[in-house]
Amino acid sequence: MQPSLALEAAALGKRYGRRWALRGLNLDVRVGERVALLGPNGAGKSTLLRLGSTLTRPTHGTLAVFGLDPVRQTQEVRRRIGVVAHRPYLYDDLTGRENLAFYAKLYSVADAAQVYLPLLRTAGLEHAGDAFVRTYSRGMQQRLALVRALLHGPDLLLLDEPETGLDQDALAMLEAIVHAGGAERTVVFSTHNLDLALRLSDRVVLLASGGLVYDAPADALDGARLREEYSRLDGATG
Repeated sequence: MQPSLALEAAALGKRYGRRWALRGLNLDVRVGERVALLGPNGAGKSTLLRLGSTLTRPTHGTLAVFGLDPVRQTQEVRRRIGVVAHRPYLYDDLTGRENLAFYAKLYSVADAAQVYLPLLRTAGLEHAGDAFVRTYSRGMQQRLALVRALLHGPDLLLLDEPETGLDQDALAMLEAIVHAGGAERTVVFSTHNLDLALRLSDRVVLLASGGLVYDAPADALDGARLREEYSRLDGATG
């Protein structure tokens, strides 16, 4: 039986030295949900995404990804997730195509070129596929990172401020990616762009000081209401 939850955090905590980046977080994300994580810098958004991405381990509590433990079942989790972080995780001295071929081999993607070439076209990078990544702009690297994250058809996308460096055309591509995959693909993303959060998500979660402080369906909010909630949060933590 397939789990109904893509992410399940229970009393989740992560400490760096004396500072708790997350403390006692309880959060469930259902399969197929698109969840926007909002909050000021230091709220714990990136830490939560790093924990789900197997890039760090919790100090306290538990986190399950499709019922799997990211610490003990790292490889199984990685096969089911696609990640875009602040770092693009691309190789500067390889071309765009070579980067994608390398990652496709890591994930045992059959007929890799047939998979990544349409994605390159969607990302507007077909013309730059044979250029070294070190020559790419920040926005081009971000678009290629999005393509890399989609290569193996992940069930869960974890995106940390994916709009960084993207122009309007690339933002439209991002929106298409987030809404693709239907009810089978779950998307959890962080952003500081409140309007983008409402457009891309069906649920908005606000974090502050490492804890959950607000959780609502996106269709119950409009821009003014969300800005009001966010301003109240920002004032309380400033």
